[in-house]
Amino acid sequence: MSVQPVHHPQPQPRVQRTPDGIAAALQGGRRMEFYRELGQAPIDKVEQVLHRWWCEAEMDADPGQDRIIAAARAGTLPTATMADVVRLRRERGGDLPGE
Repeated sequence: MSVQPVHHPQPQPRVQRTPDGIAAALQGGRRMEFYRELGQAPIDKVEQVLHRWWCEAEMDADPGQDRIIAAARAGTLPTATMADVVRLRRERGGDLPGE
């Protein structure tokens, strides 16, 4: 019997990391706001604009978005401290920036 490595597929983002992918996932007037900001960004800031709007698009594409927003408004959204996040990441073998 031989041992074969197990490859765990990385979860794919809901939104493609392209300007068109971002725009397609944004809701309502936010798409035009994205295109306006992207079009007015200096060339050295374009990557920052794309990254920020990709994060916004990921949230817009989240199927649980309405539930999360309602829980946040009601004050019932679960939270964690940064110390908890760091502890869990270390327990799971994850590296932290600077380590």
